[in-house]
Amino acid sequence: MKRPSASSLALCLGLVFLYAPLFILVFYSFNASKLVTVWGGFSGKWYLELLKDEQLLDAVWTSLIIAFYSASMAVVLGTMAAFVMTRFRRSWLKMSLSSMVTAPLVMPEVITGLSLLLLFVHMADLLGWPAERGRLTIWIAHSTFCAAYVAVVVSARLRELDRSIEEAAMDLGATPLKTFFLITVPMIMPALLAGWLLSFSLSLDDLVIASFTSGPGATTLPMVVFSSVRMGVSPKINALATLIILAVSLIAFVAWYIARRAERRAA
Repeated sequence: MKRPSASSLALCLGLVFLYAPLFILVFYSFNASKLVTVWGGFSGKWYLELLKDEQLLDAVWTSLIIAFYSASMAVVLGTMAAFVMTRFRRSWLKMSLSSMVTAPLVMPEVITGLSLLLLFVHMADLLGWPAERGRLTIWIAHSTFCAAYVAVVVSARLRELDRSIEEAAMDLGATPLKTFFLITVPMIMPALLAGWLLSFSLSLDDLVIASFTSGPGATTLPMVVFSSVRMGVSPKINALATLIILAVSLIAFVAWYIARRAERRAA
């Protein structure tokens, strides 16, 4: 019998370390007891209780809406920044823009959230806008730091492109704007999708920045979960997390299946 190699053993241990907590969470979502860490029998009642919890469902809906619009805006801003970072000639303005765009990647979220809070407060005092903090301010804040991640992903793709295709399109009479949308965008579409999904995940998962920039009328899912942890975790959180894991797994499987079919057709 062939003994497993050290790399295979390390891979298995790494997968167990990563996914064992998720399996435990899914298992305890069917716990009949109100105590999360005490098994009280098999039951699916917490899924029914989850459907009755309007506060939790409203937080999920708020998080999904903010994450969708934040990811979309981050793709627009990040692509514009990446285009400037890769296509414009070197100058101190370009270097300054690159530094400012990538700063949120290394800056602590507490500093980012606090600075955005002070910005919104001063804008409300001087301009009267935003009148109150809520979904709009969270959307602006999330778009700001998610755009940095999109800029890094898209700029890496733009540096690898063969610019002769764009130059050929402009030689044939296409305007720079038409060349960008008909030639450049399709070639960088995988990077745009990757940046959008990354921004969606970061916005959906954010707690610190949302806590600084939210108001009484807007509570995201991480904020609800964090507040419930301090008071004692409800098994409904396990049920909600299980549904999220199921949704992500289905999306990943569908994406893998589509990619595999495309590879077979290309072969």
